[in-house]
Amino acid sequence: MSKSNRLEGKVALVTGGTSGIGLASAQALANEGATVFITGRRPAELDAAVKAIGNGAVGIRSDVTKLDELDQLFAQIKEAAGRLDVVHVNAGGGTMAPMGQISEEHFDDTFDRNVKGVVFTVQKALPLLTQGASIILTGSTAGAKGTAAFSVYSASKAAVRNFARSWLLDLKDRGIRINVVSPGPIRTTGLAELAGESKEAQAGLLDYLASQVPVGRLGEPEEVGKAVVFLASSESSFVNGAELFVDGGVAQI
Repeated sequence: MSKSNRLEGKVALVTGGTSGIGLASAQALANEGATVFITGRRPAELDAAVKAIGNGAVGIRSDVTKLDELDQLFAQIKEAAGRLDVVHVNAGGGTMAPMGQISEEHFDDTFDRNVKGVVFTVQKALPLLTQGASIILTGSTAGAKGTAAFSVYSASKAAVRNFARSWLLDLKDRGIRINVVSPGPIRTTGLAELAGESKEAQAGLLDYLASQVPVGRLGEPEEVGKAVVFLASSESSFVNGAELFVDGGVAQI
């Protein structure tokens, strides 16, 4: 990927930046000139991602569901860079469970990662955010559609979508823009693993999901990364509170 300079001199954080959409977004931001910090929970994957991103990227082990680890994360960024211009709040995830089989553990895990983690990542980042900074939350087409056995995850992403609408009002005096990038079915390991450990089942799920996309294929993580760069850059200077679907049309039909 060629290096440009739309984000030259900017400092960016991508949470959950070790694989899939987070890694692709971090790579895209770095290729546009940003100094990029990424987080992940597993040191080996974190080191591999930093190497893949290059461009002086820095990896910090952090679990967004643990507030003390978020404090340590932002303390390290403050010491190293002193500020943040872009925060892509991407860490999260979920598993499937139909109504009637939803456990308290399933609910708590999903909402801790996708809702609590988002709230406190943004709130604890505020002291480092520059005037006019860009916050990008990772949503999902699931937040706008019904999906069998995926209601808890879908509800958590609907919450993320509304955070952007509400927080832009709280932060308007600082000129901070908050937008949501909502991927559809993207070719990632996490998506495939929703089908379980069987490679055959995983391939079947991906084929099925691709058949449901109006453009006739799965998306690639790099395509989401391009949308993140747009929302991070001055090219989207009058875009605020929006939900940008990168979904091949899935949520529009």
